[in-house]
Amino acid sequence: MTFSRRSSTTPFRTPDSVLDATVSALRRTGPVGAGLDLCCGTGAGVEVLGQVCRKSVTGVDFSAGMLTAARNRVRPPGPPVHWVRADARALPFGPVFDLVVSFGAFGHFLPRELPGLFAGVHAVLRPGGRFVFPVVAPPRPGSLTYGMLLGFDAVMRVRNAVRRPPFVMYYRTFRFGGVRRELARAGFLVEFRALPEFGRRRDGSPKVRLVVAARAEG
Repeated sequence: MTFSRRSSTTPFRTPDSVLDATVSALRRTGPVGAGLDLCCGTGAGVEVLGQVCRKSVTGVDFSAGMLTAARNRVRPPGPPVHWVRADARALPFGPVFDLVVSFGAFGHFLPRELPGLFAGVHAVLRPGGRFVFPVVAPPRPGSLTYGMLLGFDAVMRVRNAVRRPPFVMYYRTFRFGGVRRELARAGFLVEFRALPEFGRRRDGSPKVRLVVAARAEG
């Protein structure tokens, strides 16, 4: 399955090329049982999971509107799909999932919230289960893209200072060392895998990586 941009209903949706590359990477490790799309939005990650899960797929999001859009739009082939409205920081599940994915969600969380978020994901995975998400290399400081993202974040901070309720949406970029450290603190075994479809930067580092955080067996 190749994703179609025409099916998107939000400008913040993860690019189709990243979704396709993630599917390819997950397929290389074989099918799994039950999958969870964390902060599913309009359901792009649910479509990813529908291609690699055999038992069931669940999409969870705090926004009722997003879930309605996803429910109306997404009808992937494969296992049954369940939609759950819940706060990602307090997931209402036991350890029932073999795979959790997330796409473009971390800009909605403040840095201080990530340890609890990662611990919650660890708790809903079966032993040996994986938490997988793509991370694009941050733009070079001083570049046009870097300046644009800083500007967006500044506008959001001003907006949230003068309006209530706040809307948390920042173009945050992870530092890989920090990501590894916080995931490890939550109990994960962490590795980074390059997505070769996107090539490498001038310094030889991958342009896009897949973070694969596994809950230990047993």
